[in-house]
Amino acid sequence: MKILVTGAAGFIGMHICERLLARGDEVIGVDNLSDYYDVSLKKARIARLAGSKNFRHIEIDIADRSGMVALFARERPRRVINLAAQAGVRYSLKNPHSYVDSNLVGFVNVLEGCRYAGCDHLVFASSSSVYGGNTRMPFSEHDNVDHPVSLYAATKKANELMAHSYSHLFCLPATGLRFFTVYGPWGRPDMALFLFTSAILEGRPIDVFNQGRMQRDFTYIDDIAEGVLRVLDRPPAANPDFDRDAADPASSWAPWQIFNIGNHRAVDLMEYIAALEKVLGRQAKKNFLPMQDGDVSATYAQTEDLQRATGFHPDTSIDVGVARFVEWYKSYYGVKEE
Repeated sequence: MKILVTGAAGFIGMHICERLLARGDEVIGVDNLSDYYDVSLKKARIARLAGSKNFRHIEIDIADRSGMVALFARERPRRVINLAAQAGVRYSLKNPHSYVDSNLVGFVNVLEGCRYAGCDHLVFASSSSVYGGNTRMPFSEHDNVDHPVSLYAATKKANELMAHSYSHLFCLPATGLRFFTVYGPWGRPDMALFLFTSAILEGRPIDVFNQGRMQRDFTYIDDIAEGVLRVLDRPPAANPDFDRDAADPASSWAPWQIFNIGNHRAVDLMEYIAALEKVLGRQAKKNFLPMQDGDVSATYAQTEDLQRATGFHPDTSIDVGVARFVEWYKSYYGVKEE
């Protein structure tokens, strides 16, 4: 089938496009190749995808209203995976308007495109950051998430609400996926594993926030891609048992659903760093710092709903995932073994 993937030049987008192409789908990849991080890395990802006759890349910003209207009218995709967004929690403190443009204006344009093209399923990226000030672990899709601690998180919660309104008003099947700290080959240079690896190899200290007292549900990219495709092939139906007097935040009377995608394990940041040190065969010089604004000390995903619905849950260990990332990093950047 024809599937439109926004953010196709991104870390998650490239891997998902590869999976779609491998199973024979026609993929329209949309990306504006923003300079939030190294554009050459984004172009290299697109170059990998361009080897398939079933892939086309269209360079456009999803915030371009007229351009997106024309794109959907021309392509008429059957399904859409929206991954395009201004990413990063801390960057939202410096450049909030970019989050409004991409994550709010852009997302409305995607919703409108799906509406008028008659798409049978929109899968969109949300984030574990929506849990914000929640402290009950593991994070459950059925818990209230009305207290974000960053603008990025607020825009992702807004995406979930915006999609619900379109599901209700226009019967657009929509599924939001809350990703938990995704890592792996072809990852983002602003993420911890990438920053740590480059610093350790270059003999620079790594910044370790909250004095190292952090926990993350690190989720390997292949598990994320597998989960997204399984969800994509399962458009949500209205929940016939939905009780409006005791509303469940994870489902609806409309064809709308929310899932966590995480490894269902809260890993200490120092354990993650130790796994990287082991693979690299070097000790990191650590610069311990306070917690950053907009950050949280721990994330941990409940994934029973995803497993019930799709028969799948992520389970790649950090030892395996970190080793695969380092192997890619050394190959991509030409790092010679000592």
